[in-house]
Amino acid sequence: MTAAAYRLADSNDGPRPAGTAARRPATAPPSGRTASARIAHEEFFDYQPTSSADLPDPRPLVENLTRSVIEILAGARELEQVARWVTDEVYRTLSTRASISARARAARGAPAVRPAFSVGVPRITEPRDGVVEAVVIVTSRARARAVAIRLEGLDRRWRASAITVL
Repeated sequence: MTAAAYRLADSNDGPRPAGTAARRPATAPPSGRTASARIAHEEFFDYQPTSSADLPDPRPLVENLTRSVIEILAGARELEQVARWVTDEVYRTLSTRASISARARAARGAPAVRPAFSVGVPRITEPRDGVVEAVVIVTSRARARAVAIRLEGLDRRWRASAITVL
């Protein structure tokens, strides 16, 4: 291809064949627009809140997330298995805690073993429409732990926006 067939695009892109358009991610905010247009764009493509009436019963999800989080921290389950049910912030927090637990197991020379525990009955409250907060007591032979979960209705399904293991 000759040099005439290339044209210089944006300073960051470098040369590309003539007739090809610069590609943007599908959710990139429009550049050169007003701040209110960018905010409206972000609000349109961001998570959309959902009413509790449009969501399923949260109890099974709370129980399953509790079981999964305990197994993730024990090293018996992969974090990616719950990625769809948690927000990005919760995912990062669980990832950090799982890596700390893995380092602690490695320092002790203990293998990752599926823990034997029982999940208690979740206590669920609804502070406002589309938000559920739950506490579940998890007991094993050695200790009892409390798992606090906050679910928010986003994009017509429950997503955990906070998970704390005490």
